[in-house]
Amino acid sequence: MKRMRKLPKLNLTSEKVIKYIKILLVVLLAVIEIVICAQAYGNVRPEYSVYITMALCVILSVLEGVNAFVIKKLWAKMLFYGLDSALILTICVLTGNSFMSTIYCIVLTQCFIAIERFRDKTILFGVSCGIFSVSYTVGYVINAPVISELDLVTNVLFGLLAIAIDYMVATFLLKFYRTNIELSAALKEADESKAQLKEVYEQLTQTKVYEERNRIAREIHDTAGHSMTTVIMQTEAAKLLIDDNPSEAKNRIISANVQARNALEQMRESVHLLAGRPQTKPLKDEIEEVIAQTIDGTDIKARYDLDEAQPSAEVCRFLINGIKEVLSNGLRHGRATAFYIGLHKGSGTVTLLVSDNGVGVKGGFKEGFGLKGMRETAEKLGGSLEIASEEGEGFEVKITVPDKKEDL
Repeated sequence: MKRMRKLPKLNLTSEKVIKYIKILLVVLLAVIEIVICAQAYGNVRPEYSVYITMALCVILSVLEGVNAFVIKKLWAKMLFYGLDSALILTICVLTGNSFMSTIYCIVLTQCFIAIERFRDKTILFGVSCGIFSVSYTVGYVINAPVISELDLVTNVLFGLLAIAIDYMVATFLLKFYRTNIELSAALKEADESKAQLKEVYEQLTQTKVYEERNRIAREIHDTAGHSMTTVIMQTEAAKLLIDDNPSEAKNRIISANVQARNALEQMRESVHLLAGRPQTKPLKDEIEEVIAQTIDGTDIKARYDLDEAQPSAEVCRFLINGIKEVLSNGLRHGRATAFYIGLHKGSGTVTLLVSDNGVGVKGGFKEGFGLKGMRETAEKLGGSLEIASEEGEGFEVKITVPDKKEDL
């Protein structure tokens, strides 16, 4: 089967179409003027009037061409239209030709194209009807004095009808065409905007995917990391005690097993929260449970002071994960043996303070994945995260977030 060759697409803009219409009008005017001159040459009349008619036709064509393609300002175009009307009046007086209405229509069409406002076009149409009626009447009276009044009125009315049709066509069709061009441009712009919006939407969707991945990663890091740290500490202690104190080593292993089960339960709870299920435990109870899991079966000491506060589920989860992260860091990196945890409810804010007696940090401190994620989340919630540490003086983290209440 032969493949059909695509036809070239015409790229016609509004300016090009109007330009082609103007060229057609100028050419049509020249053709009609040639016919008028030929008729004048064949009639019995003084020879000089034929030459005058030819000269006037040439001048009219030149003026119309200049008006169509050179003159841009509307007032200048109206001036040229006045000159054209005077020439047409003179030609009509000299020849009394029946093509006068056609010439008027051609000249008027050029003006109608140039004028945008409907009121101005209507005024020009009324003035042109008056000029045409006077020109045609004078021309016929001079060139055909024996013509009946009925024929004169009939010819004038036919001419006015032609001008009226030209006015309606030039006004409404051009308006329709320009509106169609504007709609096409608007549709094209809408399509481009739609494509841009689609691209932005895809980018936002991709960003949302990355944000969700980071949120899940932080949730797993905060939940599993803290519990696994406690399990590791218990099993390491059991290894050291297994020879000298098997009974205590057994207790440490049992505690590690309990911690591992708690870790599994916390992971399940995290999955439920990520799926959008509501949190049921009060924030204070959650924090006490985290502290108990951390110190249970170890030599770790913890002192805490917790106010009753129940902000939104998002803030609660963030604070709980924050405590887990700071406790895990203190145990793993700071080698801390004691912690202080404080939860204080202020005026529209909730403040969590966690400090330890670990080795602290010397010099510049670089935030890891956990602390960096905590800072970003705190700022996203409209709060802040402050870190203070000196070598040998432990480590302190202070989180302040708005006290956003649970939605009812």
